[in-house]
Amino acid sequence: MELRTLRYFVAVAEELHFGRAATRLHMSQPPLSRAIKQLEADVGALLLTRSPMGVTLTPVGTVLLDEARALLDHADRVRARVGAAAGAATFTVGILGDGTDPGVSRLAAAYRRNHPGIDIRVRDTDLTDPTCGLRAGLVDVALTRAPFDETALTVRVLRSDPVGVVLRADDPLARRDTLRLAELSDRRWFQFPQGTDPLWQSYWNGGRLREGPVVRAVQECLQAVLWNGTIGLAPFGHDLPEEFVVVRLTDMEPSRVVAVWNEGDSNALVRSFVETATAAYRQ
Repeated sequence: MELRTLRYFVAVAEELHFGRAATRLHMSQPPLSRAIKQLEADVGALLLTRSPMGVTLTPVGTVLLDEARALLDHADRVRARVGAAAGAATFTVGILGDGTDPGVSRLAAAYRRNHPGIDIRVRDTDLTDPTCGLRAGLVDVALTRAPFDETALTVRVLRSDPVGVVLRADDPLARRDTLRLAELSDRRWFQFPQGTDPLWQSYWNGGRLREGPVVRAVQECLQAVLWNGTIGLAPFGHDLPEEFVVVRLTDMEPSRVVAVWNEGDSNALVRSFVETATAAYRQ
């Protein structure tokens, strides 16, 4: 199995949609479909079931998804360590959430202008690691959302966004202009896997223990809402399909967009990145 093919598979498995996965991978859909079919032939088993209702993982696909994520994380660590040993002029940014945020676009443009000779790499992260691989040494700096355990990390707040609850459009509560957390106490909320930062989990559960399906990626959250009426929180400003509605919560602390790096890191590229990010998010 090639790492590139595994990355293709992970994208489809997380998006549960070939079109969205192709967009995420910056490629067209036909070669992506061919790559997945070839992977299934190599494995000797069906990994995904396709139907008019959408794409779902088979039991074999679920096992491969966990293993593929672990392999790709290891490959990223190897690449980072080899690059550091070789003294390569690379800079890796971890991003959690919506990469189409205007703040990210302005930051990318400004940083390219300031550092035209730097090979900037971006590591897109699922919802289970709010530090985007920073603690594991996979990235130099992370663009993410607080709160999380800040031990041995330095955090710069870039922006605060109001938070709402994601509902199916036909949910009775979707007609409301605002809601309070107490009005959602009897609903199932999506959960993050065991071992996820407890501060992060608590925030996105509205500060209390909840029950619901375990998810890793944004698309998995949306599918849980669509299929099961599960609910969860999301910052305002994200474009969602018409099947969903986000109703603002009046008693929820805003979600803070932050830049994070390792405490004591003397890398001048990190300092420049953080200053550039601070300016970009103020515009």
